[in-house]
Amino acid sequence: MSLLYPSAGLATLDSRARDIFRRVVETYLETGEPVGSHAIQKAGVQLSSASIRNTMQQLTLAGLLASPHTSAGRAPTHAGLRLFVDGLLEVGDIGQEERREIDARLAGMGHSHGANVEEALETASSLLSGLAGGAGIVASPVREAGVRHVEFVALGRDQALAVLVADDGTVENRLMPLSAGVTPSTLQEASNFLNHRLKGRLLVDARQEMRTEVDMARRELDEAAARLVEQGLAAWSGSGERDRNLIVRGRGNLLQDARASEDLERVRVLFDDLEQKEQLIGLLDDVGEAQGVRIYIGAETRLFSLSGSAVIAAPYMSGRQRVLGAIGVIGPARLNYARVIPLVDYTARVLGRILDGQET
Repeated sequence: MSLLYPSAGLATLDSRARDIFRRVVETYLETGEPVGSHAIQKAGVQLSSASIRNTMQQLTLAGLLASPHTSAGRAPTHAGLRLFVDGLLEVGDIGQEERREIDARLAGMGHSHGANVEEALETASSLLSGLAGGAGIVASPVREAGVRHVEFVALGRDQALAVLVADDGTVENRLMPLSAGVTPSTLQEASNFLNHRLKGRLLVDARQEMRTEVDMARRELDEAAARLVEQGLAAWSGSGERDRNLIVRGRGNLLQDARASEDLERVRVLFDDLEQKEQLIGLLDDVGEAQGVRIYIGAETRLFSLSGSAVIAAPYMSGRQRVLGAIGVIGPARLNYARVIPLVDYTARVLGRILDGQET
């Protein structure tokens, strides 16, 4: 039997190698321990221990399995886990008991006037952590209220306040420098220009289009007013993301799952990773670009390459299929993918329905 490296895919494995590989990974994910030839025999493979060991050795040479420490057993590498998840994993539906628990604790919030977005996100994160193990993570939605009014207010000779009032009543004030010679009429001209083009629009949707409109501003306005327009857009455009929350629940599950000193060190590194708010939100925002659940294993994300963790996440959407945010589970690479994937998917769909109802 000739095996190529994992990038070549399952097509390089014959039926015996594929069967043994699948059983090794499934057993490892169930027990968290390296798998030996005797365990594969007990799983129903009608081959001698020597034949099984020979196949496992070839899978190891192909980069799909590894032998941790001095153990005679094998465990899947991150590349092997990726191959298994993409080509051999059988994902069923969420269990009825789990569905009922999610509906009872989360779906009921959609009918409670006292529940707010933060409560819904915290409940969803805690639910996933408890049901799936690992840590539950969720990024709050980008606030996307339409623009009601914008204005530039002089605070002195060299400083102004850029004020944005949103349709939901929130107000963003950003200090910005003023160029020499800017007059009250210049401030008013820049305010009028932006009010005409932004009123009623979602700022998050207008970002790309406004780049062209800033170029138009340079032709329609004097240079000082055009600079104000550009500075104002720069000051406001990132505010919704800066104010976003990242909710992480269930860190204790990661400690409970640590089995040895090297596991504890990986958990310590993972705890440090979980403090990287902006990077985590960026990862979850990338999830929003996909349809359905996304899975990252080990070094597939720079953030979790050292801890060797896995992330299973899915976007939660409005009824109009607009991505609001993403929710997921972080844990060791030996997560129970077949069980966690439908949990994440269902929780994301319920959360989307709740938040969509609160937006309307």
